[in-house]
Amino acid sequence: MKKNETKIRVRYQETDQMGMAYHANYLVWFEIGRTELMRSIGLPYIEFEKSSLYLPVLKAYCEYKHAARYDDLLTIITFIESLQYVRTVFNYEIRRDDKKIAGGYTEHAFINEAGRPVVLKKISPFLWNRLYKALESDT
Repeated sequence: MKKNETKIRVRYQETDQMGMAYHANYLVWFEIGRTELMRSIGLPYIEFEKSSLYLPVLKAYCEYKHAARYDDLLTIITFIESLQYVRTVFNYEIRRDDKKIAGGYTEHAFINEAGRPVVLKKISPFLWNRLYKALESDT
């Protein structure tokens, strides 16, 4: 599977009074990782939107192991864990140095403008093939 690494630095506004990153920011960082993975495989979200397709979140899960703090340099490792006809799952690992501090996944549906699920392989073979190639890639 194709893995993408994205570096971010914890901003002051993302921390709480204890100096730790607020827990909801990890989901924002997952989105950053997902967006950059999609861009790295030649599928920025705008490509889906041009086809009147969208990827809403169905499920989100995050397991917190260690706190991120202001000014920490983090690496978000993202890959496609599974790809089904009407949904996909992205997996995430957030690391500080070489230590995993959080991990999780998000599950997304493929929907049209009316909000109805669509079979991506049928509606857009191009988009399906790009995602499938990223799932099967050895890089």
